Amino acid sequence: MAERHLSVDQVAELLGTTPRFPRRLIEERRIRYVKVGRHVRIPESAVEEFITSHTVQPIRRPRARYGRAA
Repeated sequence: MAERHLSVDQVAELLGTTPRFPRRLIEERRIRYVKVGRHVRIPESAVEEFITSHTVQPIRRPRARYGRAA
């Protein structure tokens, strides 16, 4: 059990959101979590997977040969 399991408040702080957002992710089952009694813990790797899967890469557009006319 080398992996850290974070509380909802810790995940919210890590993501820069309120605790409501990670709770919604849990309710909608959009992130992996572990129930320990009545407590909910989210593995650190699940947070990293969530961030990676929702990262949008920028689009590289080719530069125009000529500038716009004024």
